[in-house]
Amino acid sequence: MALVTTTEMFKKAYNGGYAIGAFNVNNMEIVQGITEACQEEHAPVILQVSKGARAYANHTYLVKLVEAAVQECPDIPIALHLDHGPDFETCKNCIDGGFTSVMIDASSKPFEENIEITRQVVEYAHKYGVVVEAELGTLAGIEDDVNVSEEDSSYTHPEEVEEFVTRTGCDSLAIAIGTSHGAYKFKPGTKPQLRFDVLHECEKRLPGFPIVLHGASSVPQEYVQMINTYGGNMPGAIGVPEDQLREAARSAVCKINIDSDLRLTMTGTIRKYMAEHPDHFDPRQYLKPARANIKETVRHKLVDVLGCAGKA
Repeated sequence: MALVTTTEMFKKAYNGGYAIGAFNVNNMEIVQGITEACQEEHAPVILQVSKGARAYANHTYLVKLVEAAVQECPDIPIALHLDHGPDFETCKNCIDGGFTSVMIDASSKPFEENIEITRQVVEYAHKYGVVVEAELGTLAGIEDDVNVSEEDSSYTHPEEVEEFVTRTGCDSLAIAIGTSHGAYKFKPGTKPQLRFDVLHECEKRLPGFPIVLHGASSVPQEYVQMINTYGGNMPGAIGVPEDQLREAARSAVCKINIDSDLRLTMTGTIRKYMAEHPDHFDPRQYLKPARANIKETVRHKLVDVLGCAGKA
């Protein structure tokens, strides 16, 4: 099976009451852990590459890693997606370079400018059969090159979504309902709560249209504790409750971005391994258990959170 777009994935997810997992990839072990779990659970998947990942690992290396995953996991649909494309040129480079989906993130711009930039990307992408995700509303937090303060974040205004989708022609829309980037999504002592009223109003105004949630990691506490136990310093790292993500996946949310959980899993596992084996120096020794734990983290998401296991 070749790389696919998200079009059919989202149609099935919308009608089936589940969401597709969108996981950011940076290296071979992360790609392997994600796709092996998806292959075994027979789940569709979106592999995401950010601007930061392209700078770190090189566009060509990442594309070839994903192509290898497609070859090794022939029974599941895999889409290759640009996460938070900052401008037209970055989106164009990814479209020309083999991506099947791109996100143009002009959400920090005024409404009319966001429409103009998004429409430009859509017009180019659709000529080559590539789909486009856009964003309305601004998520707080830090992820790669995305850095938005809590003061500058804003919920999506449902009354704007119809005009935005109609005028841009985008294929899916990321909205802001209280998720945020990074591992510190909510303050300690507060009750994490997504704005389902905003989600359902957007869903009502865009019937049948796929909605996307960014910044939706649950920040597994076992790995936060593991990191802190073995030399890390991450007090107060709190994510989105998984039951709320499952509720979102039953609605119009067809794509949920998992932005921190795999990094926490990998870092915690490596810290623990190195502390317990101080004489080991071969990267394969500590990357192997990290890859295995990433696989189990992804498996849990597919089955218990996203609901997409068995949907490939």
